[in-house]
Amino acid sequence: MTEQNTTGAVPAPTQDAVPQSSVVTDTALEATVPAQGAAPAAPALVPADGTARAEAFAADPLAANPFAAPDVPAAPRDRRRLFAALRWTAAVLVFGAVGTGVAYGVTQPERTDIPGLSTKADGRWTYPALARPTLPAGAALPFAKDNEDGIHYAGLTQLLLPPPSGSTPDSTMKLEKDEAVTADNFLTEYEDAAREGLKTDFADEGLRQIVGRGWTTPDGTRTRVYLLRFHSSGFAGTFKGCNLNMQLKGTRTIVDVDWTKAKGGQSTPSLTGVSLYAESDPVGDEQAKIGCIRSGDLVAVILQTRKGEVAAVPFHQTVILQHQLLG
Repeated sequence: MTEQNTTGAVPAPTQDAVPQSSVVTDTALEATVPAQGAAPAAPALVPADGTARAEAFAADPLAANPFAAPDVPAAPRDRRRLFAALRWTAAVLVFGAVGTGVAYGVTQPERTDIPGLSTKADGRWTYPALARPTLPAGAALPFAKDNEDGIHYAGLTQLLLPPPSGSTPDSTMKLEKDEAVTADNFLTEYEDAAREGLKTDFADEGLRQIVGRGWTTPDGTRTRVYLLRFHSSGFAGTFKGCNLNMQLKGTRTIVDVDWTKAKGGQSTPSLTGVSLYAESDPVGDEQAKIGCIRSGDLVAVILQTRKGEVAAVPFHQTVILQHQLLG
């Protein structure tokens, strides 16, 4: 791969990752509460008098403890599955259903700002709070009972993962208006010998639209995310440009060993349609890793390159967040 000139701190190895409690911003929290739901009752005040406070603590330690966390309703099944995913990927994500959309709170506060969690950083990136766009009137959610083919009716750019904090836009990406990407520009990511065949496939197999977004983080990692929309999930499933045999420019791919180890070492939820690959040895000055997501009529292609080695934690984090945004 071509050497990058950016520099920065290298993220800590994957084995240093430490699970962290999810943190929700006020905006994200408000978005996850249904409009018709009643607000939780305010916690009881602690008596000012010492004796009264001791008696109250004996009767109900949590109610009288000023440092105790308020009761939180049990997380729905989707949120429990998501929390399981983030335990083994070290991504911080809050998932909640709201009407026809889903709101996300994705934050990474400084560990020293959270009592008891002033531990070594694991290299994850800080993503802004995400919100799935409101669907057109009458449109079904992807994979709903009345949309089993997984058609995404939302605007495609609204389903692109936003850049993390501290990153800069990738000026090398050739984007048209509204982040559209032409087939020819997308295919520059591939070897010359593969482009003609993929372009013919696009014409024959129902490609409708491509959008893209790219950024570079201070550690020198360059990320490009492409979303390809097809006429149906059947057409999307025939796309040959994101699999073990893909012919990316200057890259031969193998299965991402870090991803395999992470899944094998912990209990994980189903991440249907997600495959991760890495550049095989010899890597050269720069390593590449590739994330492939098939979600109904969409295919996401996530490319990360970095001088030396692509860090596992932010790579896995990026793929999972994009997967959740499409799901």
